[in-house]
Amino acid sequence: MAKKNPAASPSETVEALTDADRTKADIVAVAMEEFAENGLAGARVDAIADRTRTSKRMIYYYFGSKEGLYRAVLEQAYNGIRTRESQTHFRDLPPREALRRLIEITFDYDESHHGFIRLIAVENIHYAEHLKKLNSIRGINVSAIEIVEDILARGRTAGIFRSDINAFDLHLLISSFCFFRVSNRHTVGAIFKRDLSEPRTLSRHKRLIIEAVERLVLLDLAGTGP
Repeated sequence: MAKKNPAASPSETVEALTDADRTKADIVAVAMEEFAENGLAGARVDAIADRTRTSKRMIYYYFGSKEGLYRAVLEQAYNGIRTRESQTHFRDLPPREALRRLIEITFDYDESHHGFIRLIAVENIHYAEHLKKLNSIRGINVSAIEIVEDILARGRTAGIFRSDINAFDLHLLISSFCFFRVSNRHTVGAIFKRDLSEPRTLSRHKRLIIEAVERLVLLDLAGTGP
């Protein structure tokens, strides 16, 4: 009678899980480009499978469906910016410097992640239908407001920030400018013949949003508070 194969050792099991995680991460990364470029309807699972050297069957095994993969991509897209923020130790910075750094991170991330911007635009076309099905999405993004709230609170304690600025409103103000200049770069370019990715324009726009937010938030615009 043939012997049964011995059970996989703990190290082999971990390695298998690691391989699976790597495969899933690769699929999500490629799918993010596919969905950003073609939208949910136009994206092809066959194309994603070809580029990741997997199969449609494996993709459906991991994610259940094309929509399941799309939701995983959305989750990862938001995880990207939130992870970048969490890796910055804002509490170690004086409040004014922390606010500037938050603006810079948002500006630079949006400028270097056009796929992220396109995905958000696509999801808004779908009225956030798929985002609403992600139970994790609020937990992922709660830190976005908490960071702003903490910076504002420390600035008020230091006597340099106004007390009537709402953290959500400020987050929206920062995000709107950083998002718009990337999401609308093609139409702006066509209408006004301006290249928003030109280095001097990038530098000027970054200074502009920082100055605009500081003029809104600071009690003493001429001051050099902490």
